[in-house]
Amino acid sequence: IAATVILIVSSPLFVVIAVAIAVDSPGNIIFSQRRIGVHSHEFTIHKFRTMRRDTPHVATDILMSQRVDYTTRMGKLLRRVSLDELPNLVNGLRGDMSLVGPRPALYNQHELIAMRRGTGSDLMRPGITGWAQINGRNLITLDEKVRLDEFYVRNCSILMDARIVLRTIAVMLKREDFS
Repeated sequence: IAATVILIVSSPLFVVIAVAIAVDSPGNIIFSQRRIGVHSHEFTIHKFRTMRRDTPHVATDILMSQRVDYTTRMGKLLRRVSLDELPNLVNGLRGDMSLVGPRPALYNQHELIAMRRGTGSDLMRPGITGWAQINGRNLITLDEKVRLDEFYVRNCSILMDARIVLRTIAVMLKREDFS
């Protein structure tokens, strides 16, 4: 229900973002990528494209260690305010994702996938936002991310989900921890 409401309310924003991406750089407006979801099953996630077409298909931590910045001008803005994730709502409607849960790992993040299996974090549907996203996101180690995911899985409740959603909005508005 939340995904449907947010999609309807944000539909004018979808159009503005799509036009901006098309004007900024060549390529598709929507970027689709293989991710690992509940019970370690693979699914396709959808996001607004923020990277150039020639970006290598490697794990985020490897890509970030390279000297080349593949992010487009519009992509930098979209990532700063996390609007590139809006199409994840379609994944929510399809049942691939929830609003809140551990963020889905890339299909090639084998170490993260194995660590999540070991803690039971892969038993939960991945989320558009999550406990690790509001507590460090890309600035924390894989061990810390998995520890935060495990904490969420063990303490998950409607109240905690509401807290995470509100904190996500605050983080986005403050532009905290968005790399």
